[in-house]
Amino acid sequence: MKEINSLQLDCDSLLAEAVRQTGLDNFGDPNFRPAFAVLVKAMNNEAKLNEAGRSTQVQRLLNILKNRLRLEAWIQRHPEILEEIVLAPAIIVGLARTGTTMLHRILANDNRFFAPLWFEVRNPAPYMDWEPNVADQRLIEATAEVDALLEANPEIAAIHPMDPKGADEEIMLLEHSFYSYVPNAYMNVPSYTQFVGSNDNLPAYHYLYRLLQCLQWQKKQRGENAQRWLLKAPHHLHFMGELLTVFPDAQIIATHRDPALSVPSVTSMMYNLWITCSDTVDKIAVANEWSNLFAEGMRNTLVIRQQRNEQFYDVWFEDSVKQPFAVIEALYQFLGMQLTPEAHLAMQEHREANKREDRPTHEYTLEEYGLSEQGIRDQYGEYFNQFIKPRLDHA
Repeated sequence: MKEINSLQLDCDSLLAEAVRQTGLDNFGDPNFRPAFAVLVKAMNNEAKLNEAGRSTQVQRLLNILKNRLRLEAWIQRHPEILEEIVLAPAIIVGLARTGTTMLHRILANDNRFFAPLWFEVRNPAPYMDWEPNVADQRLIEATAEVDALLEANPEIAAIHPMDPKGADEEIMLLEHSFYSYVPNAYMNVPSYTQFVGSNDNLPAYHYLYRLLQCLQWQKKQRGENAQRWLLKAPHHLHFMGELLTVFPDAQIIATHRDPALSVPSVTSMMYNLWITCSDTVDKIAVANEWSNLFAEGMRNTLVIRQQRNEQFYDVWFEDSVKQPFAVIEALYQFLGMQLTPEAHLAMQEHREANKREDRPTHEYTLEEYGLSEQGIRDQYGEYFNQFIKPRLDHA
């Protein structure tokens, strides 16, 4: 296999190498190509990647392209994949660092939900020799990748629990369309950010549906028999209209926390990812990028809520920490489901095995990122006044 470091960081070389490694040549919907080209150019001209960062991100691009090739090959082999129906997904959406991961992983213990696992969202298309009940090479590779990321920067473990077999964000599925803000989590690519935010993201959500069909088919082959998907991604704040166009019967679980607490936390998380790929990372630039991005996303979602508020259910971070099962029981009523004793027990066992105090403390200050509580609350003014201030006033 050609060494990653010898590959040119250009579109033609990466596409050709993906074809060479897989022996496949159908990448599916060509809509990904403009975004792919903008991303590669931004990586070359803006990201200031170090050697490790370049190697990691080239591998990531190549991996996405190979998944696209394998996906279409699997669909050609098993056209019934496209007959899978994604029914009424429950989708957790909120600002990053508002308890979305915690809630997602607790609820995922109810086996009536299909949940995307970390190794699945990184590699949604199996290798072509995949068999449902044999050790999955994708899981072996995902475990090695998580280990390498934590070795590169152990601080990440204090910020976000990483588990190759744990429920995780479908934003990494959206990444396969090349319309996502995943690259922004690892590097400074402003031209790509602008491109994604100003172009039609509906094809990306159609591609997400296609990937979920494939994963749902795989899970059924392994013997899973859930009723609906449980998804989670703060990214959907930016494209809530597109999400609800493709998943019109979705039920949105909206998580809330004072942005003066959540924004600095997400900024620190992104900084710790950026420094794994570049030696010249400006904390202020990271803060500006992500605070602005999520402020715009929240404004977008508030507009959509005015039209479809009945599809949203609000959960406050503090409640989910202090009285999780009271929150979950009320949430199940919204979802039209009964919280079974079996699901309750599985969730409780998960909580006992995954206590926050078992992970290192996540330490940062607002000042080091050029942030202030009042400045953040002003930037998120409409959201803060509508959802956060009433809670603070009655605390």
